[in-house]
Amino acid sequence: MLFDVHKNTVRAWLKAGLPACDTRRPTLILGNVLASFLRARRVSNKHPCKPGEMYCFRCRTPRLPAGNMADYEPKTDRTGDLVGICPVCSTMMYRRASFARLAQSKGNLEICLRRIRNV
Repeated sequence: MLFDVHKNTVRAWLKAGLPACDTRRPTLILGNVLASFLRARRVSNKHPCKPGEMYCFRCRTPRLPAGNMADYEPKTDRTGDLVGICPVCSTMMYRRASFARLAQSKGNLEICLRRIRNV
């Protein structure tokens, strides 16, 4: 086992379309075929957010927050999080944003800036 993954993971990959060398046991898979299969899965699972969108982990898709409103919560003097509410499932959505590039990340959102908390 090169990747040190569970045998059920390999079985799931085979069910998802990963071709094996033959039908005999042990199941053999070419390394370059596996690499391209995993690369294609990684690319298909990406959902880049457009300006103003945040990724909802429950819905598993980028969405505009409810009411086109979000809060900017600074984490450091340079970066922070845009925080909004998913309009579909009402889950909190987050997007990491640099304060310098906040205008690019926010799109048409109304942003409420919060102060850095002193710890």
